[in-house]
Amino acid sequence: MMHEKIARNASSQALMTRVQDLIGNDLREVERVFLDEIASRHPYVREVLSHLTSYRGKRLRPMLVLLSASACGGIDPAHVVLAAVVEMIHTATLVHDDVLDEATTRRHVATVNSRWSNETSVLLGDYLFTHAFHLTSSLGDAAACRLIGRATNIVCGGEMAQVADRGNLSLSEEQYLEIIEAKTAELCAVSCLLGAQHAGAPRSTCDALDGFGRSLGIAFQIADDLLDVIGNERNTGKSLGTDLQKQKLTLPIIHLLTQVSPADSETIRELLAHPDRQTREALLPWLDSRGSLNYARTRAEELTVTARGHLACLPDSPARQLLEDMADFVTIRTA
Repeated sequence: MMHEKIARNASSQALMTRVQDLIGNDLREVERVFLDEIASRHPYVREVLSHLTSYRGKRLRPMLVLLSASACGGIDPAHVVLAAVVEMIHTATLVHDDVLDEATTRRHVATVNSRWSNETSVLLGDYLFTHAFHLTSSLGDAAACRLIGRATNIVCGGEMAQVADRGNLSLSEEQYLEIIEAKTAELCAVSCLLGAQHAGAPRSTCDALDGFGRSLGIAFQIADDLLDVIGNERNTGKSLGTDLQKQKLTLPIIHLLTQVSPADSETIRELLAHPDRQTREALLPWLDSRGSLNYARTRAEELTVTARGHLACLPDSPARQLLEDMADFVTIRTA
């Protein structure tokens, strides 16, 4: 297992090195645009924003915008702005998620809600949303504004649907997939679509890149939900077990409930109905013995195959190869 972990880490580091070699300068420009847009003169706001930059993620969505653009003809200044916009929207959802999940850590540092307050976190998320829409408007592109506005609507609707289904122990796999397609995959899809569209790609290619981002995003969320069950907080750098604590059914649990006897199902449902700090450990033997962990991994891997299939319309290029490799990366990550 240790050798596998080392190999995965080396593989992910090699992938990120290749990304930096191809679009590193553009990613740094995205970061500059992001920080310039959200800058504030108010000391308190500056302090919170400074803390926020220390726990943002791998910049997956900006990478998807830029790599899709590169694979479809080239990156222009509008792509940099759009990449900053999708990162703002994604970061806003993370800040709000931490409030909903009562999470205390992300990327090995305190969440905004745990260091300051829920009020500050909610307002910070709103601040990022409004700046994202303000920045989009600077492009003077009504189509881009509509796409980003629609995607954000869908993301927020998915988050609300998940809240509504907390404690719903009858949630089906189909319902679960609908939720994560909205709350996670939609933003990945629109990132790829915007990259292709602003590179002048034909409609069929834009649709294919949308499909790539959508399948990749669903796979990413399944893998993330799996980490919440089996991950190590030292590796992930964030609070784990929050899905169980908040009674959010994810794919491993949904599958488990279909694989056990009525008596065992009743025992598991009792654990899920009254979660505590030991619930995750109590469920792991069930999840392992009934094949639910492997089932979730397999579903994520199948989706990455689907994602790569959408790239067949693109000419061979370093950007296309990176997109294909990123699809594999989302299912083997440990953080």
